[in-house]
Amino acid sequence: MNETTRRGLLAGALAAGVGGLSLHSVSDLLETVAPLSGRAWDAADRELSDTIANPHGEATVRYDEYGVPTIEAESDGAASFAVGYVQAFDRLFQLDLQRRVMRGQVSELAGEATVSDDRFYTMMDFVGAAEATWDLVRETPAGPLIEAYAAGVNAAIDGEQFPLEFELLGYEPREWTPVDTILMEKQISWDLTGNFTELRHEVIADQLGEDALEELYPERLDHDVPILHDGIDGERLEAAGREATTEPETDSDIAASTGRPSSATGEHTVGHELTRWLSGFESPTGVGSNSWVVSGEHTESESPVVAYDPHLTLMTPPLWYEQHVETPNTSVRGATFPGVPFVIAGANETGVWSFTNVGADVLDCYEYELRESETASDEQNDLEAATDADEYYYNGEWREFDTETHEIVVSGGDNRTVQLKKTVHGPVLEREGQTVGVAWTGHTATRTTEAIYEFERSEGIEDILESTRKFDLPTQNLVYADADGRTLYYATGKLPIRRIDGEPVSGNQIFDGSAGEGEWDGFTPFGDSSWEGFVPFEEKPHVIDADVLATANQRVVDDPDHYIGVDYAMPYRGARIEDQLAERIDSGESTDLQFHRDLQADVVDGRAEQFVPVLLEAIADHETISDRLTDAADSLEEWDTRMARDSYPALVFARWLAHYRRAVFEPTFSDHDLDESYYPNDWVLANFSADSDWFDDRTRAETMVAALQDSLEEIDAEGWETYGDWNSTRPLEHPFSVEAPFLDYEERPADGSVATVKNYRVDSGVGASWRMVVEPGGEATAILPGGNSGDYFSAHYDDQFQPWLDGEQKSMARDGRTDGAVDAMFEATSERGDGES
Repeated sequence: MNETTRRGLLAGALAAGVGGLSLHSVSDLLETVAPLSGRAWDAADRELSDTIANPHGEATVRYDEYGVPTIEAESDGAASFAVGYVQAFDRLFQLDLQRRVMRGQVSELAGEATVSDDRFYTMMDFVGAAEATWDLVRETPAGPLIEAYAAGVNAAIDGEQFPLEFELLGYEPREWTPVDTILMEKQISWDLTGNFTELRHEVIADQLGEDALEELYPERLDHDVPILHDGIDGERLEAAGREATTEPETDSDIAASTGRPSSATGEHTVGHELTRWLSGFESPTGVGSNSWVVSGEHTESESPVVAYDPHLTLMTPPLWYEQHVETPNTSVRGATFPGVPFVIAGANETGVWSFTNVGADVLDCYEYELRESETASDEQNDLEAATDADEYYYNGEWREFDTETHEIVVSGGDNRTVQLKKTVHGPVLEREGQTVGVAWTGHTATRTTEAIYEFERSEGIEDILESTRKFDLPTQNLVYADADGRTLYYATGKLPIRRIDGEPVSGNQIFDGSAGEGEWDGFTPFGDSSWEGFVPFEEKPHVIDADVLATANQRVVDDPDHYIGVDYAMPYRGARIEDQLAERIDSGESTDLQFHRDLQADVVDGRAEQFVPVLLEAIADHETISDRLTDAADSLEEWDTRMARDSYPALVFARWLAHYRRAVFEPTFSDHDLDESYYPNDWVLANFSADSDWFDDRTRAETMVAALQDSLEEIDAEGWETYGDWNSTRPLEHPFSVEAPFLDYEERPADGSVATVKNYRVDSGVGASWRMVVEPGGEATAILPGGNSGDYFSAHYDDQFQPWLDGEQKSMARDGRTDGAVDAMFEATSERGDGES
């Protein structure tokens, strides 16, 4: 879409009055211009200043043909200031909105609609965790660079025209701080590891029974494609009490207790109402990623290749921001999150690194015996969302909660006062009289930011190993390769060891907090933790110099030495990647970068192999089948199982599976007020036997045929002809999508599903949020699902969108724009700042 068209859309929107938005009352609260003033037009002519004062030294910025900045600077501090400046110019509204979410300050703009969200983020006190982390990080070499970055963001706020969203809303962003940058670490860590699985399982057990829980949510899916399987050869670090080995471990010493202790009162203080509320803040359904590494033994260039595509929430603009930075100390390119100065997934001159989600259990929930103290004031009891209790029983004595009072400012409504409560384990969450204590590894000072800073400056695998020791959260599958031909897989992040009566237990349960069950030794919420009760670094799953290795969020290892978690993905993606890599390597043909890009674009759905033959058998055995059903069956029988946008059988399969899933589970689940978010995954459904109790009212075959009939009726009613008619990009929304839809990308048909390597989940708006294929020290390509600029009027707002849909990638070459023109010059001021390295 060109600039002229965008101007026309803005004009039409203003004329129609849609720009008033749901945030219409913000001008009553903030000292800014009224929404929809003539200043909205000023945003159409934003241009980066030619010359910018930089207290940290000289730097230049060159944008390439896709709006990716290459920053060359005389020092790391000068580069960080420039990175902050250009990120703010390109993504300022995204920066501001992200920190508002984490600070619980969205209602200041959005009014009553987001009060519940702000209450959660306030009660979780992510800010307190970020402040504790900043106290630790500021003393490291990364600290001055974060300060320089913040100064760059603030210089752009002061010196540049605001983007359209600010003008539409009529407000100005507050000053950016180093704590805001650390909040971005907490945000992505929460998005990847924040889940309340044990609460949801407690609800299932309470509503449907323990047998149903075990059948629907097995702790281990029965498949043979863990990340570290018998075919993975390589070295391991030597751990205390054992020698290094080249073979994967097979024995497990973990005691997998999953008993659910009752609360000290004999009644649970956690229930459906609280769980339903908290479920809205968990990791988005299906969040995951693909990554794999192939050694030089199997590549055309004889150098390793790393392929990576993280599956996170898709949005307008994209979650990631691409940048290249050149200083005397580093040459780094790749993707980061707006608000963070360092490249999180990318490459320097020596190596390339990527991260996928482990699915580890790093959040525990605690119930307590509670009471109201005699000294509790009426004011305390009147606070919104609070129970009457202001004391909890712990290790033989009554203790008062540590409390703080926070105000949520509400645009156009009454402000809310929220009491933040904490126990020895962490924050306390309350809803409708139900209470749970939470321990999360992100609620303490963490060193991940320092680790990423060091990754940028690493010179080989030994440096990466040392830096990975500091990678406290989130728990990730690190896949790395370097120009020396070395490869590495490591499960990063702190893994708690829980104990009851001295024995290690699973974290997949609600613990009796009053009895001190399941506590994490060495964990200090909102302080500096020693981590002494966590899995030692050498004992975490890892392998050095593996020949071929792939991760797709499946189970890490069959028999871990320590409990890791139960929140693993279905094995379809992992199995497909393993099969395609093995087929190519077994053929004796080497791989090149295009092979890996093609594999990232693979849309074969492994679910079809399980479901379709059984469905076809059910149709064949059915007494009366219409011509419509026969035609659909013929189409499925000839189908290549590819979830391609132009495929009719892919459409039939996708809609049939949705109706079949609903037909099996909805009658029972709806009777217990459980929505689709509680349904088990498709691997579980596919492995139900024909005589399962879930087919009480009618047989499995009858259920399948009826679901096919329902799906065909839906397809006809909607007028869908191909998979892409339903599987479109409609979930990729701007935060103001409802009120200002012209800010969204154009809706287009898409390939892929939840189970394909080219991953796209239309129901949840999750998919490949960045793709890259990199040869360490050599060629690299990547793509974003949209554009690198968040400026609606920029040519780079959506210029990568269609190539991303088509599975194409662009070069990540470090040389910037070929004509050598400088877009902005950062001139050193007389007073130099910190971060001069």
